[in-house]
Formats: sequence, C-alpha cells, structure tokens
Amino acid sequence: MAPTRVAILTAGGYAPCLSSAVGALIETWTKVSPGTEVLGYRHGYQGLLTGDSVLVDDAARRDAAVLHHFGGSPLGNSRVKLTNDEDCRARGLIGEDETALEVAARRLVEDGVSVLHTIGGDDTSTAAADLAAYLRKQDIDLTVVGLPKTIDNDIVPVRTSLGAQTAAEQASLFARNVLAEHGSSPRMLIVHEVMGRNCGWLTAAAARDYLDWHADQQWLPSLGLTPERWNIHAVYLPELHIDLDAEAERLRAVMDEIGCVNIFLAEGAGVADIVAELEASGRPVDRDAFGHVKIDTVNPGRYFAQAFAERIGAEKTMVQKSGYFSRSAPANETDLALIREVAELAVASALRGEAGVVGHDEERGDELRAIELDRIAGHKAFDVEQPWFTEVLRATGQLPPA
Repeated sequence: MAPTRVAILTAGGYAPCLSSAVGALIETWTKVSPGTEVLGYRHGYQGLLTGDSVLVDDAARRDAAVLHHFGGSPLGNSRVKLTNDEDCRARGLIGEDETALEVAARRLVEDGVSVLHTIGGDDTSTAAADLAAYLRKQDIDLTVVGLPKTIDNDIVPVRTSLGAQTAAEQASLFARNVLAEHGSSPRMLIVHEVMGRNCGWLTAAAARDYLDWHADQQWLPSLGLTPERWNIHAVYLPELHIDLDAEAERLRAVMDEIGCVNIFLAEGAGVADIVAELEASGRPVDRDAFGHVKIDTVNPGRYFAQAFAERIGAEKTMVQKSGYFSRSAPANETDLALIREVAELAVASALRGEAGVVGHDEERGDELRAIELDRIAGHKAFDVEQPWFTEVLRATGQLPPA
C-alpha cells in the first residue's frame, strides 16, 4: 500500500546534487504514486525539530524538473546532530526536558509521515540511523530511506556519492582561472585549497580533471604561454605525509626554473599536525556539534602557503578556496543520471518498506541497493595507490616518470 505522505530533508554541507535530488524524488513519487503527498522540512533536521515545513503543491509537482538546473537546496540545510541534546537545547530546538529523537519522532507522527527521505552525508545518514532505531523502539511504523550526498566521496560503503563528480569538475574549472594568476607577479606561489576534511578524493579528482584539460590545450612558448607554468606542481591530501623540507627543495627548483608554483591542497591535508602544534602552544581549536575541527579556524591553505613561501623564495602568495564555488553548482549530466537512478530505487525501496541509504555498495559487488543504515560510516580514505592518481603525481613531479 502506498504511503499517504512522505517527507524530504537535505542536511549537512551543500553538494551539487541537493536541488536535483529533491526534484528527482518529487518527480518519481508523482509518477509512481501521484496520490502520495510530499512534505519538505526546511533546513534539514532543524526544520524537523521545529516543525518548519512546506507541502509540495501541484505547481511544484508539475515543474519539479526546474530544480535540475540549480545548485544549492530549495529546502535549505543545517548541521544538527540528533543525539547531541545539549547542542539542540542550547540552540532552542528542543525543550529542557526533551530529547531531539523524541521531538523528531513526535513531529513525524503529528505530520502523518510514513516515509522519510534524508539527503546528506555520513553525519546525516548516521543521524537517520539513530532516528530509525528510535522509531522502531517506539513501535512507530516509518521507513527511512536516504540518498548519499558528499563532495568528498567518503561515505562507507558507497562507491560514488551524489554531487562528488560535479564538485570535482567545478573545482577544476575554478582552478583554470585561478592558476592563470601565475603571471600576475614574478615568483608567484598559488595554493588552490579544495574541500576534503578527511578524504583527498575531491582534490585528486579535481587535479585529474584539470590535467585532462591541460593536456588538450595548445601552447605558445615563444610568448611565455607554456604548459609548465600552467601545470600543477604538487597535490597534497590527508592520506599523504607532507615532508615540508623535501617538498620545499623540489618546489624551489621549479620556482627557479619557471617563476611560479601551483599547488592543489585538500583542506584536511596536514590538519592533524597543525592542530597538534596549535594545542601544544596552548591555543584552543574550535569544533562543531559533531566534534569535527572547524577547518576555517585552522586555515590549512594559509598555513602551507606561509610554510612554503619563504622556503621557495616566493615574492607573492595567493590562496584561493574553491569549496563554495564547487559545492553550490547544479549537478552535471553524470551526476544527474546517478541522481535519477538512486531516486527511483529510493522510492521503490520506500514502497517495499525497506530502509537504508541507496547507493552502489562497494562491499556487495557495487550493487545498487538500499544499504543498511547501520553500515553507513564516514571518513572513507582515498586510495592513493590507484593507477590514475599515480599518473597525477607523475604529472606534478612528485613521482618520477614511469
């Protein structure tokens, strides 16, 4: 029997899939079960706790395809941890004698929701798992079916999270303009800081995409338009140790030869060492409700720019962050195809009463399925031994030619 009402929420940081995923779910429910109402909670779990919602009307159902042309999220996001009652209470989301899970469950029941679609990363999905477990304990018949979103592509065991491929493409596009600045000053150091707290996939994929573009260009060396100056000279990831002295020596030689150095840096690269250094000096490091270090307070791009600038003799240093540019883009065609595929299975799973996060399960032969909620985790490390990434490191000079 089809549910009478389903709900959708988007949570966590933005990714280039949220708007399209909302649209795809609305389109699919309208096609499969036109009598089922669709409710959207504004600003993720915050809207669920406060009852801030919007009912999808006939116009939105008819024109849901419009959402595929936009980035961001029409519903809005927030970062709320449903098991952190102290934080929820401090933000006025729950009362003094309430728990967030209790309030969320009550709201879903009052709103008549029997299927909840969460679109988010590992934090959103683990919160969904906590909520689903609480609902079962309370004998509340509600199915939670999530869609995996993160530009880092670091959700275990999801092969490819929604929005990641677009984010890599957009970071590469951003870099094409930023790296053009290499000639704006003699001995220029450019650090392109890419999002990726614990996983370097996005930085690596963006570098690969940029190098593919670089390989297709026509150059004019006699006027100084050379592939060497437009190249990436280093890619630093959380999974790779950064030997500052050795790298500085290598990059100094690059600077001396061509007059610039271009670096792709994952925002999480070297953060553990930076945090340890700050805390050892007595400086506190801010963390969010999930316990994550607030990257902006650590500022890895500035840290490494300063660390390298003097060592390599840079006369000018530029740090540019592509994160917000990348994560708010509309989904590209590759992601759109994946989003539609995932949304269709999410609706089918919901109709079967099958909870989970829909994605290609790396631990089940890459089968597209509703992955059990208790198997979802974050911080999937990027495999730096992959052949394509080895080629990236060879192109930057960090590895010798094959």
